[in-house]
Amino acid sequence: MRHDLFEYMFSFLTEERKKKFLSVAGERTRHITIVLENLYQTHNASAILRSCDCFGVQDIHIIENSNRYKINKDIDMGSTKWLHVHKYSEKESNTVDCINHLKAKGYTVYATSPHIKSLTLKEVPLENKSAFLFGTELTGLTQEAIKASDGCVHLPMYGFTESFNISVSAALLMAELSNRLRHEKVNFELTNEEKIELLYEWTMKTVKSAHQIKDRYLVENPED
Repeated sequence: MRHDLFEYMFSFLTEERKKKFLSVAGERTRHITIVLENLYQTHNASAILRSCDCFGVQDIHIIENSNRYKINKDIDMGSTKWLHVHKYSEKESNTVDCINHLKAKGYTVYATSPHIKSLTLKEVPLENKSAFLFGTELTGLTQEAIKASDGCVHLPMYGFTESFNISVSAALLMAELSNRLRHEKVNFELTNEEKIELLYEWTMKTVKSAHQIKDRYLVENPED
């Protein structure tokens, strides 16, 4: 994107807001991503997106087979505004479409399940980008998702209940992996260009009359 345009729009932010945007963008990552397959309880999906924002996970992939994702604003708390939500609902197999898309982007895809012998979060290799699939609240991931994945992960549990609530599972996974990314010195950050694009996007969502200001600037400052 045009850096002069970004710098011009960014100048409309307060110094406090600039510092906050720069700080948050510096912690954002695409090294791990979350995939939700056919969730039907809006509060769970919204809670997961809120956790993604808190842990710096920029991209969330939502597979809509029979259920459509809807924001629960009371739980979401505006987090979706700062994230990139990718939806898959147009293909015969949205699950396979999503997984193939992620693999083409270089992700190793892991299914999450308490019922399959699999890696713990401490054992997941983080050298490469990783995507983690979560299934519906009652039945978990489909067999289609599990078969198409590269491997499986689970959260250790020591009680009678066989699984965590899905939003809790996702938060625990992101807490562990985001901590590992930072302590194991993995190159998890966005590229400089990705950071600028993200900062520009956030700025356009924040500055009053941003699009009118942008359009006027482009008229007065055409590209060479």
